[in-house]
Amino acid sequence: MTHWKLTLAYDGTPFHGWQIQPGLPTVQGFLSDAIHRTVGERILPQGSGRTDTGVHALGQVASFSLAAPIPTANLQRALNRCLPPSVRILSVETVPPVFHARHSAIRKTYEYRIFPLCAPPLESRISDFEPDLICPPILAPYVWPCPWSVDLAALNDAARHVLGTHDFTTFAAADPDLATRANAEPAPAPIRTITRSQWLSHDGLVIYRVTANGFLHHMVRNLVGTFVQAGARRLSPDSIPDLLAARNRAAAGPTAPPQGLFLVNVEYPSLEPGASNLEPNE
Repeated sequence: MTHWKLTLAYDGTPFHGWQIQPGLPTVQGFLSDAIHRTVGERILPQGSGRTDTGVHALGQVASFSLAAPIPTANLQRALNRCLPPSVRILSVETVPPVFHARHSAIRKTYEYRIFPLCAPPLESRISDFEPDLICPPILAPYVWPCPWSVDLAALNDAARHVLGTHDFTTFAAADPDLATRANAEPAPAPIRTITRSQWLSHDGLVIYRVTANGFLHHMVRNLVGTFVQAGARRLSPDSIPDLLAARNRAAAGPTAPPQGLFLVNVEYPSLEPGASNLEPNE
C-alpha cells in the first residue's frame, strides 16, 4: 500500500461541509468518488478536520492509502480532472504509514473575513447602524457583511484574552454528529492552546487570524461572534476571561455566519519515514 497526503483548496459554498452525508454534496464525498474514478478503489479519505456547510479551505489536508501504483504527478492531475472546479488538489505526496491527516496535526490556522457595512463610529453618527457600504455580490459568499461598525483596537483587546491554554467550553457548540453517528468518537476535551489571536485590516476587510493546536465545534465562529460584540462596543473586551471561566455557551456572543471562515493551513511534525512523532496525538 502507498500512503498519500493531499493538500487541497475548496470553495465551500456548494457543499454541505467536508464530511460525507447520504444524498448531499460534500467535499469528502466528491474526493472519494474522484479517487474511485482514478484508480478503481473505493476509500474514504480522512481530513484534518470537518469544515461545516459553507466554510472554505485554502489548505485542507487529507490522507488515505491505495494499493494501485500511480506516480504522484499523475494522481494530482487525474484527481483535478475528476473533481468539480470548486475543489483543487494543490499538492500530493507520499507519507509514512503512521501519518494521519487529523491525528498527526499539531497546529491549525483559520481566518475569518468580515466586510463592515458601517464605518468606525464617529461622534457625528446618529446611530450604530448607518450602512455606508454595499457588499459586492461577488464577495458576499466569502465574507460576513457585518451590520455594525467595529473598532479594530477593541477587537484586538478582546482577542488577546484567549491566547494561551484555556477551557473553551463557552465557545464550543454541541457537535450533532457525535450524537447521531453510530460508533461516534467521544466528545473532545475542551482544553485548547491558542498561539495566535489577532485582528487586522486589509483591502477593506477586517480579518481575524487564529492558530491553535486544535479547535472545538464552531469555536472560531463563536469567538468571532463574541469579539465583534466587543468591537461594536456592545461588550467589554475585558469580559472575555469571565466568559471563559463561565464554561457556558449561553454567556458568549452569537455564532458568526459560516461563509467568512477559511481553513488556511495545517501543520505537522517531521514526515521523515519512521518518525515517531507522527503517532496519533488524540
